[in-house]
Amino acid sequence: MIIRWISTWVLLTFSASVWAISPYIQGDSVAGGNVQAAATAVEAKLKNSGFKVVGKYFPKNLAGYGVVIATDADMLDAVGSVGGNAVLGAAIRVGVKADGSVAYTNPDYWYRAYFRKSFDKKESDVKALQERLERALGAGKGVGGNEEASGLTNYRYMIGMERLDSSKSKLAEYGSFDEALKTVRDNLGKGVGKTAKIYEVVMPGRKLAVFGVAMNDAENNDGDWIKKIEMQNSVAGLPYEIYIVGNEVQSPFARFRIALAFPDVGMGQFMRISSLPGDIQTTMGEVAGAKKDSEETSTWQ
Repeated sequence: MIIRWISTWVLLTFSASVWAISPYIQGDSVAGGNVQAAATAVEAKLKNSGFKVVGKYFPKNLAGYGVVIATDADMLDAVGSVGGNAVLGAAIRVGVKADGSVAYTNPDYWYRAYFRKSFDKKESDVKALQERLERALGAGKGVGGNEEASGLTNYRYMIGMERLDSSKSKLAEYGSFDEALKTVRDNLGKGVGKTAKIYEVVMPGRKLAVFGVAMNDAENNDGDWIKKIEMQNSVAGLPYEIYIVGNEVQSPFARFRIALAFPDVGMGQFMRISSLPGDIQTTMGEVAGAKKDSEETSTWQ
């Protein structure tokens, strides 16, 4: 009996450590025809279920694909109480296609990566959010690849690459949260670096903020690079973020953020956008108002 119990415990422990989670969940389809109509239908579903829609994104050069971005009051409370990098979890992204297909960010996946060691304390909040999303949008199969649950807590694509808390994520520092917030808002408003603001979520009491940023540069616009890695069906991985914690402006380094959003992409595919990590860091640095001390190139190699 004791041997059987030990064997069962080992099996369960091992199974939990290798449990694979997908980054997106397939939702119920909405009426198709064009992507704007599909996005409007998703927006209505979210609002009717108590979510706050904060933006919509139809990437340049990616016809027929879009993203609806929303927030949830209860989840924002959890995000704010964790603080720091967890502010990246303030936005819920729902990918839509012109044919009416829907896929939204899987809370179990993304909050493991953003809450990290605090995930266990907030797991009930995450599950509650997932249930609300399922009621609003449907609960189909997981899509977009998968990662082991245990690997998401301190995620990186491969040995030697950046994690969520990489020093490379830090772009600029200001005298106050308000100064940092004004700088990012002003620069996005001016389209610095050929960017545009898609959404913003600000928690002034926590001194936290996150912005969704469209990259519209002719060389590195979102529509083109996501097609290069053949991940347009996982469009809910967009848009990219820049965020503020206290008086510091940060942006998740691309070798972390892109790999997290598209875990089933192989190294060969990533090499098609080998210069993108450095380019994104430069662009987000411009938005942050960072001073350029030197040119640094980052690749997937």
